[in-house]
Amino acid sequence: MGEQTVEVRCVPAAPCWVSLLARETVTAQAFYGPLLGWEFEPGADRWGPHVRAVVDGVEVAGIGELAGDWRPPVAWTSYFGTEAADDTADRVRERGGTLAVGPLAFDTGRLALAADPAGAAFGIWEGDLGCATWVDSPGAPVWIELRTADPFAAAMFYGEVFRWDGRDPSRFEVRYEHERVVLRAEGRSVAALRRAEEVAPHWEVFFSVAGTDRAVEQALALGGAVAEPPSDTPYGRVARLRDVEGGLFSVITPA
Repeated sequence: MGEQTVEVRCVPAAPCWVSLLARETVTAQAFYGPLLGWEFEPGADRWGPHVRAVVDGVEVAGIGELAGDWRPPVAWTSYFGTEAADDTADRVRERGGTLAVGPLAFDTGRLALAADPAGAAFGIWEGDLGCATWVDSPGAPVWIELRTADPFAAAMFYGEVFRWDGRDPSRFEVRYEHERVVLRAEGRSVAALRRAEEVAPHWEVFFSVAGTDRAVEQALALGGAVAEPPSDTPYGRVARLRDVEGGLFSVITPA
């Protein structure tokens, strides 16, 4: 990773944003700020308190807190960019997925929350402003991974929903490597789908860190927990962690 940051904005059909639904945004900030070197700026509070995490001047993630008594599990959600949220939402339903929210209009675009046929939740985002992601700096999301019992069926679903096969192959590629279906956009690997039968299907977010082992020590000191200890993978040294409210995520020192 060099000093120059490279920003990728809402490449259609590729990951473009991640957000955490926390019980308390203050608690989440106290954990993720020191761990990932985040600064925070106020975000839209349409449904409750919301902040945006900033790395090197670029917004890289959102943290929200639902108002009211409903308290769903703390979890990260990954969003994919699209040219037309309504059309993409239609394809989700046509291919056996479900729409939980939207599409809804915001000042900067349109958003929907969905689940694939196996139940893994994901988001859809149409727009540019407020959708910065994937920068070459520690603390930024660099990879998302779907853990599901049938990654090939999942690849068919997402490929049809986001029309992976019909895109410019010089800018967009789907390949099979290291026992994963890997999505590459704009010259970089950004997502994978892998077999995992022992867990409920879900998309997992990977944040870049300068040193995985050090990040694990710091997460524990901040009150988090280790779901899987550090290990070396073809993509870098990885550890799975839980934040202080139980939210699952991974850190990686890219290879």
